[in-house]
Amino acid sequence: MPDNKKLIESLQTSWKKEKAGARTYRELAARELDEKQKVILLKLADAEEQHAKKWEARLKELGAAPPQHIDTTFEKIRRWLLIRSGTSNAVHRLEEQEDRDTERYEAEATLANNPSDSAAMSEIKKEEKVHAKILHSMTENDQPQAKLEAIFKREKWHAGHSGGWIGQAVYGANDGLGAVFGIVTGMAGYTGGSHVVWVAGVAGTLASALSMGSGAYLARKSEREVYEAEIQKERREIEENPEEEKQELELFYQLKGFTPEEAAMMAERLTQNPDQFLKTLAHEELGLSTSSFPNPVKEAFSATAATAAGGIIPVIPFMFWYGTAAIILSLIISTMAHFLVGVLKTIVTGRSWWRSGLEMTLVGLLTAAIAYGVGVLLSPDVHLAP
Repeated sequence: MPDNKKLIESLQTSWKKEKAGARTYRELAARELDEKQKVILLKLADAEEQHAKKWEARLKELGAAPPQHIDTTFEKIRRWLLIRSGTSNAVHRLEEQEDRDTERYEAEATLANNPSDSAAMSEIKKEEKVHAKILHSMTENDQPQAKLEAIFKREKWHAGHSGGWIGQAVYGANDGLGAVFGIVTGMAGYTGGSHVVWVAGVAGTLASALSMGSGAYLARKSEREVYEAEIQKERREIEENPEEEKQELELFYQLKGFTPEEAAMMAERLTQNPDQFLKTLAHEELGLSTSSFPNPVKEAFSATAATAAGGIIPVIPFMFWYGTAAIILSLIISTMAHFLVGVLKTIVTGRSWWRSGLEMTLVGLLTAAIAYGVGVLLSPDVHLAP
């Protein structure tokens, strides 16, 4: 018994974790409206219950009992908040928990004093790993950008276009217009609308465009590198443990609703084609596809051009006029541009076009009013400038 003390304590902790996980999955499923996701959540709850039963049986063999599973007030509050934070957020948090459980079982396997305990922990570790991948697959398409890309894949007339660069263009125009409009109105308030305004506006447009473009390039390049690294990691796992990866895919399909026989047949057929097996694992378990890799250059160019196009709009009147006339004209065309960009944002967000346009317009006008007011206060005529 002394030799098994750490193992018993570890199994009791795992039993509590599995019971808590099962309860969270069931309560989340009870509020889920999507029937397919409800079924997946219930299957995950059943799997957690099976893990708890396995540890309960092993504890009895070791002469110990599972701990009393007392649902504390803190646990109830935490679970209540988690579930009501929305399915997407809850699933992300559960995915993180499954990853932690995988690491815990890997550590616990070293405490096992016999091969059967070690094998059981390794098996459940593998199942927890698949659970995390299942949860990841449930949320991989819940972001507006991913939804847009999914639509473009379904619509043939969008061939050759990428939702990624369109999203970068929309948000680039949004940032360029908003930032430079603030610079222009601030400088207009400070100088009264002199020629200095268009110089500051052009400089601000250039800085915003280059910043947005370089940011988009580095972000997408990093994302692509992460994707490629994950696929390389999956390839190594297949080479080192092909049978384990096959079993993972079988379990993945079972939790998706296929019978064990169907899942085994599908996995067996895929293993006969290594390249297809890798693509399927990457897509099904990690949500990755080589065809969906972002193009850093295209998105950088799109972000740069769109930011420059949005930023130059408030500057145009000051290239030909100055004073009050230029300020009023800039305000008019910038307000119209804000509404248009707000409408274009609905391509990515899916919101009501007029609400999005109105919101963008009001935010732009508020920004302009604040910037103009600050410029006036700092102008030499008010005697507040240092």
